[in-house]
Amino acid sequence: MAVLVTGGARSGKSSFAEKLAMHRGKQGIYIATSHIYDEEMRERVGLHQQQRLQSGFPWETREEPYALRDCLEQLHESSEGAVVLVDCLTLWLTNWLLHYEGMSDAAQLVIKQIDELVDVVSSYSGQLILVTNEVGDGIVPEYPLGRQFRDLAGRMNQRVAEVCQQVFLVTVGIPIELKSRAYMLD
Repeated sequence: MAVLVTGGARSGKSSFAEKLAMHRGKQGIYIATSHIYDEEMRERVGLHQQQRLQSGFPWETREEPYALRDCLEQLHESSEGAVVLVDCLTLWLTNWLLHYEGMSDAAQLVIKQIDELVDVVSSYSGQLILVTNEVGDGIVPEYPLGRQFRDLAGRMNQRVAEVCQQVFLVTVGIPIELKSRAYMLD
C-alpha cells in the first residue's frame, strides 16, 4: 500500500509519516533524499536522526538523493515486511532540477524521472509512505527556476497521489485524510 503525506513547511508531515510507519510495521527503512549543503542542514538532519533513535522504533536509514526509483525497486524485492518511508519527494525533485539546471530540456528530463518514480510507486506491493511538500498554496515565485520547481512539484504530487491508495494533508500538525482506498472516482 502506498501512502502520500503532504503539507506545507513545518506542518508536521514528517512526524506524522514516522508515526504512521511505526503504527503499520515492526521495523522501518527511512530513505532520506536530501543533500547536506551547509551547517544548518547538517544540524537539521542530525536532529531528525536523533528523534528517530529516541523513538525506539528500529529504523534503517538510507541516503538516496537521486536513484530513488532504483532504491524502491530493490526494496520492493527485499524489504521483508518493513515499512519504507521516503522523506521527501520535493527534495528529490530539487536534486534532479538542479542537476539538469541550464539544459534546454531540463523539464523533460525531470518529468522522465517523475514518470519512472510513479511507475515504481504504482507497482509497490509493500508498505510505502512518501512525504512531499505542498507548494501550490504560496505566491508565484519571482524567478524562473522557482516557477519551474513549483510547476514540476505540483505535477509530481498529482501523479503520485493518483497512484497512492491513501493521501493525507497535514496542517498545523493535524493530518486530514484526502483519499482512501474506499474513495475512488472513475
